[in-house]
Amino acid sequence: MTADQTPSRWHIYLSAAAAILLTVTIVRYPQVAFMASLDGLKIWFDIVLPALLPFFAMAEILVGLGVVHFIGVLLEPLMQPLFRVPGVGAFAVAMGLASGYPIGAKISGQLRREGMCTGPEGERLIALANTADPLFMIGAVAVGMFGIEEIGWTIVAAHYLSVFMVGFLMRFSPDRGHSPTRLTTSHRGNLLSRAFSELERARIRDGRPFGQLFGDAVRDSFKSMLFVGGCIMIFSVLGRIFDVGGITQLLQGVLGSLLRPLSVDQAIIPPVLRGIVEITIGCEAASQAHSPLLWRTVAASLIIGWSGLSVHAQVATMIHGTDIRLGPYILARALHGILAAVLTLVLWKPITTVMASRLPVVSGLGQIPFFLRMTMSLRALAMAIGVLIVLGISLNLIRSVKVILIRIRS
Repeated sequence: MTADQTPSRWHIYLSAAAAILLTVTIVRYPQVAFMASLDGLKIWFDIVLPALLPFFAMAEILVGLGVVHFIGVLLEPLMQPLFRVPGVGAFAVAMGLASGYPIGAKISGQLRREGMCTGPEGERLIALANTADPLFMIGAVAVGMFGIEEIGWTIVAAHYLSVFMVGFLMRFSPDRGHSPTRLTTSHRGNLLSRAFSELERARIRDGRPFGQLFGDAVRDSFKSMLFVGGCIMIFSVLGRIFDVGGITQLLQGVLGSLLRPLSVDQAIIPPVLRGIVEITIGCEAASQAHSPLLWRTVAASLIIGWSGLSVHAQVATMIHGTDIRLGPYILARALHGILAAVLTLVLWKPITTVMASRLPVVSGLGQIPFFLRMTMSLRALAMAIGVLIVLGISLNLIRSVKVILIRIRS
């Protein structure tokens, strides 16, 4: 450990004191801690494991096969101008949109380790790619917790509009001396042929037989999933300990005093405090708050955008060993939560009053069998990859048409 990485004396003392205090509190309330850990385990097994496992495994396999490099070359002309990230960032964004936290951070960390993006590009990428998925927002939150499908579309619209705003703002962050990443230096041939060439080079560089690649992907994915489950259980216990220990009430009083001049409904403060720790528990508390529906929805949007300390801990592990800093990501999530809450207020009437389209929605994620949820996750994965490939090829065709028009005019 270098000198600049050595923690300060006060940091060491405070960390030790916090750990001792938490341990004593858990021993003081063992039944509360046990039931909270069971709740976290149930959330992990019923919702998180089948939803994320296919994405974790397939992301590893697609990187090893060179498919991610192929997509990256195709989408480089789109991702660089908009967000200042390499084209492979589109893969992380699509996986994050389809599957939710923390797959976007996992892929971003993996891309950095593979040298397909720089540290600053990775920081921009996790701010953009690590998002909630629509099935969670509509199926779990709107239908399963609130019992009102229509508010799900408001939450989804606010969430994705705000995250793209955050991604665009992050493009102005400094490069810290790094040059923008280019997957291929060859400019010979059209975009599609260069993409296939990059796929071939990436597969040769990896070199693992498919059997070994598959085994490594499954093993690493289960290791990551066990860590995600541990985070959910630990932070579920932490949130419940805060409640019984009086910390939540203390923070509620402080936050209520700060928000009173803004005429914010005080009943949504406790759910927001729970959501600061864990996203699912916070959204469920928001749905049950004694507050008007609009304010409860705003609180849910804020919590989903922020995503919770549990997700932040997962992100920290997914990017461990890289030079991607966690600080910019946390600031981006705070901005995302605030923008999502504001956009929920703006979009509330237009979306809930007039529904442009109504897609079939399940009756809450907790009621879907394990294997059915796994099937839905695989379907979303296939759709995300298909959309990326079609988008890249379409972009290549559009660029070719422009070249033809220019030549005709000349």
